[in-house]
Amino acid sequence: MRPPRTSTRTRPERDGRPSPWARVLPGISPERRGLVLAWWGFALAFGGMRLLTWLIHIDVAGLGDVQAGGVHIHHYVWGILVLAAVGVAGLVQRSARARAWMGLAYGVGLALVLDEAALLISLEDVYWDTEGWVSIALALAVLALAGGVLAVTRYRRSSTGAGDG
Repeated sequence: MRPPRTSTRTRPERDGRPSPWARVLPGISPERRGLVLAWWGFALAFGGMRLLTWLIHIDVAGLGDVQAGGVHIHHYVWGILVLAAVGVAGLVQRSARARAWMGLAYGVGLALVLDEAALLISLEDVYWDTEGWVSIALALAVLALAGGVLAVTRYRRSSTGAGDG
């Protein structure tokens, strides 16, 4: 018989406050929260960027490209900046709360970059061309692979014998 699982819902983090992620992701261990949030952040940011760029593409009032000095700033630039910030934060911060936020930010940053991977590969703005489907294929592959790994490793036992949750 399996020992009863303890809930992470009320377990306080190191600073004494319960993690807000424990309520959002009950049963997910603090060690896995960043990975799960990275996956969700990637999926939601990728879908959100596709929707936003489509709305800009069809000229929905009030929406437009981000520009500086008349030059369009593609969203992969923001993704690279987010990934750089996560990298720096990862060098100095190790708490479970920070790992969760870094995981979410990592997924968002990666989505912003991969959404324009076809542009980076061809060095031309092919976002709405046939070649632009490379970005969608890469994003779906990342979602499938990461989701599969998360699913397969869901019930792997940790070194203490308790489930990773």
